[in-house]
Amino acid sequence: MKQFQFEYHDSEVFSKKLSDFKAWCETNSMIPKLFQIYSEVLEQSIIQTVCGIIEQIFPKTLYMGCSTSGNIIDCQLAEKISVVCTAFELPSTQVKVFQYDLSECSVDNITEKILEETKENPWVKAIEMFFTIPETSTTGFCDGLKDVRPDIQIFGGVACSDDITSDASCVFSSEKGFSEKSILIVFYGGADFYVDAIKVTGWKPLGRKFHVTKSEGSILQELDGIPAYDVYHKYLNIKNDENFFYNTLEFPLFYEHNDTTILRTPVASNEDGSITMTSDIDVGSVVRISYGDPGTILESIKEDSRRIGEFQPDLLHIFSCAARRTFWTSREPTYEIYPFQEMAPSCGFFSHGEFLRTSGNLNQHNVTLVIAAMREGEKKSSQASGASMEGNTLSKVPLVSRLATFISMTSLELEEINQKLELANEKLKMTAILDGLTGLYNRKEIQSQIEGALLEIEKEKFSLIMLDIDNFKQVNDTFGHQEGDAVIIGLADILKNEPSDSLRNVSSGRWGGEEFMMLLRGTELSAASYIAELIRQCFANTNFPTARPQTVSLGVTQARPEDTLDTLCTRVDMALYKAKKAGKNKVIML
Repeated sequence: MKQFQFEYHDSEVFSKKLSDFKAWCETNSMIPKLFQIYSEVLEQSIIQTVCGIIEQIFPKTLYMGCSTSGNIIDCQLAEKISVVCTAFELPSTQVKVFQYDLSECSVDNITEKILEETKENPWVKAIEMFFTIPETSTTGFCDGLKDVRPDIQIFGGVACSDDITSDASCVFSSEKGFSEKSILIVFYGGADFYVDAIKVTGWKPLGRKFHVTKSEGSILQELDGIPAYDVYHKYLNIKNDENFFYNTLEFPLFYEHNDTTILRTPVASNEDGSITMTSDIDVGSVVRISYGDPGTILESIKEDSRRIGEFQPDLLHIFSCAARRTFWTSREPTYEIYPFQEMAPSCGFFSHGEFLRTSGNLNQHNVTLVIAAMREGEKKSSQASGASMEGNTLSKVPLVSRLATFISMTSLELEEINQKLELANEKLKMTAILDGLTGLYNRKEIQSQIEGALLEIEKEKFSLIMLDIDNFKQVNDTFGHQEGDAVIIGLADILKNEPSDSLRNVSSGRWGGEEFMMLLRGTELSAASYIAELIRQCFANTNFPTARPQTVSLGVTQARPEDTLDTLCTRVDMALYKAKKAGKNKVIML
């Protein structure tokens, strides 16, 4: 796989360069298969001129391209219109280009067509995508490609312009020409074609966590119950004006989704305090504002370069977010990717958004670097090489990075302290409502729940079971209080493990001494009596080491609309009294 690079300044010089290149290809038996055009210029007439020259000199060769926020050739910033020609060296390698007009086809139609094409072309190993800036979220498109064969890698970028705040963008190809509202798809593959792809973020979470409490599609409405914009205003002092997008570009939201880290940049702030994002963020997601850390970025490059080095690529395709170009302005726009120059020829562009398939899921990223490595045939040698980081390290950590780390760590520590406090408070609350010996509710709590159930009696019926261990004083007198406690705990354990699989809404409490009360919501008298009988049998079959089997008497009643707490508890107590009088170890209903 070979890559040849050209610059466009004027039609005459460009035509001569391509004519010379064609002659060279004929002499060297090289067959160009694909021209890729990256253009910071969005003027249709100029782009069509470039495409027309390619069509004239290479009439049967595929070409495609997009508008950019900067062109990348061999890991360096290139001219405003850069053209790359790829020639494949093995006859088994294939390439196809498709262009879908978003004004004619729905996203569902497009993803269906792509799926059909992958089935009809089993040789496909990689799908490269070029979007014009979408009017809505790309989540539907990404989800629509979930069923693409798992062995196919997917990557790409969103076209844009040199003004990163603008919605202007275009794509164009030999299939359907120039368009401001289309998706370009390139298939690569063949028996001897190999591909791998990575992403690099290097953005670190900054400060506290926020929960997405309200969102609709790509409109992020609330974080922790407050308007999403208020978070950016409070913590970063960013105003809700025409500069909102530019000011938030370096502070995307950081969260985990589809088993990978996602960065999402706000596109615009709205009058109601909501924020328009580049893609959906689901309600319930935990997000944090993030900040680019140069040291982390370079360490990521160092680590990931080993993987690319082991792959031994013939060429690299690079999609880097325009925000990253802004981030490295104080050095060089391509500062972070320069080390990859040693690995293979490369081409790409600064994008409005990046795509990569990981763990079977296609995701749109922001403020992310995606690098796709391609190769024809087996590795040239067993030796692997990573990107050299020489001359690409930071002599000291910038002050802002140290402050970001300090804020992040202190926020994490505060979150841990708050979590411990919440856990301690929860334990205190439970201690206040639980019986210390049995772990069941104490009398005050079970009584409070009965009162609450009485208030809802018109909506939901309920029943009570009152239990009393038979001859319990004799157990204490004969075997001691320790064994008596063991018998009480034994009955409590039975109540914790309800004997009916169908019973789901039960509260059990220690009423006093050896007495217990059960509140059975949504349960009629007959069902409650059945449950009581199961408890009686289960306890009677429990063998205590010293006290041997013991028995329990049970009273059952169903609450009535006219009941008060006193009348209800008196009636269930009377049922228990009758069970005792009837010989104990019985269930009596009233």
